[in-house]
Amino acid sequence: MGPAAEQEIRSDAPRSSADLAATHDVRAAVDALSADLYRKLTREPGNVVLSPYSIGIALAMARVGAVGDTASQIAAVLHADLGNDPSAGFNALDQALAERPGKFTMFGQTLELELAVANRLWGQKDLDFERPFLDELARDYDAGVQVVDYKAAPEDARRTINDWVAARTREHIKDLIPPRVIDAQTRLVLTNAIYLKAAWRKRFNEAVTGTFHRADGANVRAKMMRLSETLGYGAGDDYQAVRLPYAGGLSMILVVPSAGKPDALERDLDGPMLRRVVNALSNTPVKLAMPKFSFRSKARLKDVLGELGMPIAFTSRADFSGITNTEPLQIADVIHEAFIAVDEKGTEAAAAAAQVYTLSIVPLRPVELTIDRPFLFLIQDDETGAILFMGRVSDPTT
Repeated sequence: MGPAAEQEIRSDAPRSSADLAATHDVRAAVDALSADLYRKLTREPGNVVLSPYSIGIALAMARVGAVGDTASQIAAVLHADLGNDPSAGFNALDQALAERPGKFTMFGQTLELELAVANRLWGQKDLDFERPFLDELARDYDAGVQVVDYKAAPEDARRTINDWVAARTREHIKDLIPPRVIDAQTRLVLTNAIYLKAAWRKRFNEAVTGTFHRADGANVRAKMMRLSETLGYGAGDDYQAVRLPYAGGLSMILVVPSAGKPDALERDLDGPMLRRVVNALSNTPVKLAMPKFSFRSKARLKDVLGELGMPIAFTSRADFSGITNTEPLQIADVIHEAFIAVDEKGTEAAAAAAQVYTLSIVPLRPVELTIDRPFLFLIQDDETGAILFMGRVSDPTT
């Protein structure tokens, strides 16, 4: 390891070049993880937003240091069987996403895309980290281990980590790790943060008040935006879907369950189905009405990930000896928070994930689509197809 800047332990290993073929593998895995997490997190009513990409890359970094059954279970949750090395895939995807931000001239105006992804590990200062672990972090995740002192000052460490996340999400995720999650027994915290601010390629008309029908039968008055444009559109027995492009190569895809079938889509949702919905979209004149919305979600994912197939990582049977042999580690929790705001101009979204390790066909006429009932949304990178954000709007007024 070379000279590390300011309390950071980092390998000298150079960043791996991007294997573009690997993005296809990791996209399929993120599709599957997205559907898994969505089904689990929408069991309760209400709005939900998450970043499958953020959660996926955090799990992939954890897998780097996992051994035996612990590694196998994390790989299963990541759907690593759908491709080759997840690290190679996330490395390629991360480098592809780094090329997206910029300013774009469209329709006589300059539109900007901001997209930033950052990874960091926070380790106890007297731990000896394994060289292969540090090498792979540097090569595939552009990450090192920032030194903190959980033993002597756990609350200071928590504030340091939360400040880092807040800075990288433009202050939208301010207190990712709540009080008393980090204590003197904590040895390692793994974080990933993602921030997006994207302008629609074509702005919506000014929103006007309309009616939104909630799943519980209640009606609320919501601000409904309108747009008449040729858009990617598709429909199936249980849904209608439309793609709204942002400047810079990203898009939001809205999936609206058919009236009278509100649960069919979520019940059958999986990775291949998500991709079929996206791939079936074709250019169609659309008269769209949809609500403005803004909300955040926060979830403790320990139980969810255990149910999905990686329970060992959260017990004393965990084997993270690939990270360090100084002390045995287990994951205390995985904490995820995400924020999204959608209006006439575009979308702002942010998310962060932290793992805390402790001891132990085209119609001739325009399609009219009024989204006045609960719907699913996802934000994807169009070139790679990677799902960066996903969620459900049950009530745009909350």
